Amino acid sequence: MMNFNLQHWQIVTEADGIAVATLDKQGAAANALSAEVLGEFGQLLDRLDADPPKGLIIRSGKAAGFVAGADIQEFSQLDTAEKGRALVARGWDLFNRLAAVRYPTLALVRGHCLGGGLELALACRYLLAVDEPGTKMGLPEVMLGIFPGWGGMLRLPERVGPAAAMDMMLTGKTIDARRAKRMGLADDAVPPRIMDRAARMMVLSNAPRHPLPATQRLLNGPLKSVVANGARKQVAKRARPQHYPAPYAIIDIWAKHNGNALAAPELVDGIVRSPTARNLVRVFFLQERLKSFGKDSHFKARRVHVVGAGTMGGDIAAWCALRGMTVTLQDQGLERIAPALKRARENFARRIKDKLQLRAIMDRLIPDPDGAGAAHADVVIEAIFENVEAKHALLRKLDAVMKPDAVLATNTSSLKLEDLRTVLQRPGRLVGIHFFNPVAMMPLVEVVAADGADPAMVQAACAFVRQIDKLPLPVRSEPGFLVNAVLAPYMLEAMRAVDEGISPETVDEAMLAFGMPMGPVELADTVGLDIAVAAGRQLAGGAEAPRCLMARVDKGQLGKKTGQGFYAWTAGKAQKGAAGTPPPQLAARLVKPLIDRVDHLVVTGVVADADLADAGVIFGTGFAPFTGGPLNYRKTQAQ
Repeated sequence: MMNFNLQHWQIVTEADGIAVATLDKQGAAANALSAEVLGEFGQLLDRLDADPPKGLIIRSGKAAGFVAGADIQEFSQLDTAEKGRALVARGWDLFNRLAAVRYPTLALVRGHCLGGGLELALACRYLLAVDEPGTKMGLPEVMLGIFPGWGGMLRLPERVGPAAAMDMMLTGKTIDARRAKRMGLADDAVPPRIMDRAARMMVLSNAPRHPLPATQRLLNGPLKSVVANGARKQVAKRARPQHYPAPYAIIDIWAKHNGNALAAPELVDGIVRSPTARNLVRVFFLQERLKSFGKDSHFKARRVHVVGAGTMGGDIAAWCALRGMTVTLQDQGLERIAPALKRARENFARRIKDKLQLRAIMDRLIPDPDGAGAAHADVVIEAIFENVEAKHALLRKLDAVMKPDAVLATNTSSLKLEDLRTVLQRPGRLVGIHFFNPVAMMPLVEVVAADGADPAMVQAACAFVRQIDKLPLPVRSEPGFLVNAVLAPYMLEAMRAVDEGISPETVDEAMLAFGMPMGPVELADTVGLDIAVAAGRQLAGGAEAPRCLMARVDKGQLGKKTGQGFYAWTAGKAQKGAAGTPPPQLAARLVKPLIDRVDHLVVTGVVADADLADAGVIFGTGFAPFTGGPLNYRKTQAQ
């Protein structure tokens, strides 16, 4: 046996002649392909060139996963075109070298394998995926405003076909081990207990990989333009090139340069140092900061009790069950709970194809009209209608039966925690855990603390939110907290523009062109115009409600839920007429009250600082991510 150790890599050549290279980046919880790590990998290949093994297995020494990707900190320091091209060349040249070695190579992928990590795995002859929930593969570079420049644009289409590859690269979505095997990305998916043996057998077989079907080879060759044109049309539906140039660059580099970004230096320069890439990297770090909340808490929830089986309560309960918790759902009788269970099953069935897995999830979602689950729950969430007296009566009952260390939370969106907690023996235990609708789609959850809140309970609430794969944002108890408080003046200003004679379609088009995922008028229709009125009264400082809003509410035209608001709604979609040309500065006018309110909430301490405020508004409202958030946008516009 030969041992060869570097700082981040360890390589052992075993008795059967197979070399096993283990990446364990020092001083880091997860592996990232920094310049130093890649430099050492080059030295490793030098050593193997001098004494070739029968095969090479590349694996991770981290419990967290295979490789999380490139080092994002290094990417954020690219301040010249030369540095950008050098970074691309570093990985492109190294992985081409790996792909060209004469001995068989295998990436043993367990846990996350993302970005540069997947590009490393693709440069190996074989990819063996470990079949367990944590194994996820993807090329999410587009989410950072960049492209997979280390061979992913070349090798992924060759491995899975161009259509599937484009879908992965242009959306940034990840896939699990079983799907990777079905697609042909992984040569096999095996359980952890046999992964080492399976890896050795695969390497020693030295078998050729199965080629792509003939049709896929044509689409990857002479018929590239067909795939490229279709991909451009799909991208154009969700991303404007002036806001998000990276997906268009991915298509062009693949179609025109066979995935080699170095053949298109102007694209490298334009993408790597673009304001979009800079701001999306900022958003990445903001997201990581949100993920850090609650990490110091040892709290772990196994049982959750939700009171209120309406849209919000039912969907909160369903999401917790999907995330592995035993959930009891309480309401006044089974007839009130049944619609929530039906909706959960329908939603689960769309994403869970394994019938046994689907049944296991539904078995964890338990109707509980008598509320017996409250006494056993680690987290109890109140999600009934917005009435102080009703919530007082419920909270008093829950407080009497709950475990002393359990988290007691309210999902209120409009009532102050200080008013709700007065009936509790320990008022400081009540926290807000404020979800957004639709629960399954919205990543942000506001964790609300009133003055005097128990810090341990706030920490536990944040830990719970992370446990269910949401992003916790700590906020102070104030009307509307952060997200609703900033949306109200934005939607009201949009409706004032309608009062002035600008069509709802034109108002919405102005903000879509700005980069919002939905126009403010359509958003008001979606939320409910009655709710918009209530929010306006609470949050708009006594300003008169827009005439067009009150006229519709008076007629019972409340938006999507009634089938008519500013728009007619059919099958859940707004039926819009043609938009006119938005007046100059309309977008700036509409976004100004939102930004002003965000600034005010930072100054008054509702949210701790500007970065967290930007993060909350991006992940809670969809505020154009390429701007880096509302306050960052204002700052950059002033420069």
